[in-house]
Amino acid sequence: MPKKIISVTEAARNFADCVNHAHYENVTFVLLKHGQPFARLGPDTEKICLGRELAEALSTTQLPDAEARAWRRDLQKARKSLKSPKDKGQ
Repeated sequence: MPKKIISVTEAARNFADCVNHAHYENVTFVLLKHGQPFARLGPDTEKICLGRELAEALSTTQLPDAEARAWRRDLQKARKSLKSPKDKGQ
């Protein structure tokens, strides 16, 4: 998927064009504020896996014991590396 880096100001000035490029040409825009990545604008084609969807898929999956243990270890390791979202109200 093509990616284009533009300023937030440029995106605001050309918002309709950016939306059209994102939708029709699958372009993802990385929006910069003060020279730093701030937000993204992209097509709504990416599949996001929600926790409940993952749980449903796993409930019907039969893994061999060794693979199931390895998957569990990987999941525990990934959970430890996650950080809690910051409370925006504070």
